[in-house]
Amino acid sequence: MEEIRNKVEESGLIQLDLAAFKPKAEICEIDIADQLWQGLILKEKDFRTWIKEHDWQQYHGKAVCVFCSADAIVPTWAFMLVASQINELASYFIIGSREDLEKALIQKAIGDLPLTELIDGKIIIKGCSDITSPEFAMSELLKRIQPVAKSIMYGEPCSTVPIYKRR
Repeated sequence: MEEIRNKVEESGLIQLDLAAFKPKAEICEIDIADQLWQGLILKEKDFRTWIKEHDWQQYHGKAVCVFCSADAIVPTWAFMLVASQINELASYFIIGSREDLEKALIQKAIGDLPLTELIDGKIIIKGCSDITSPEFAMSELLKRIQPVAKSIMYGEPCSTVPIYKRR
């Protein structure tokens, strides 16, 4: 009886799973709208009191997005005050939406991908994942690996769509 061979493994194809770039850090949100007076304006004195009394330790080691969900004009210094409190606690933070934060974390993970093993590689990007904005993640991954890849395909080894081939 003939030995079963893994032809995909023997082909030299390198598989990258988009799910590997999904944010692993716990995500927290800070909505400044909760601090608006009558949902309209930010009172500096009240806001500074909230800054002093808020439990900032809850964001230690977490990824945090800071935003205002209300249609109000929030002064820049308010975001800066919040940022100054979480800067040394959070593993990562941005001023923006949860989706903005997830994209930034994906971009950071892709930027940390070592390229040495991908040089002249035939790469397949597996994209079946519950990652936020897969189109964004795939294009960021493509930007990162295309300069070193020999070819890039999308899908599974049994059914790929050619994306790029170096001339």
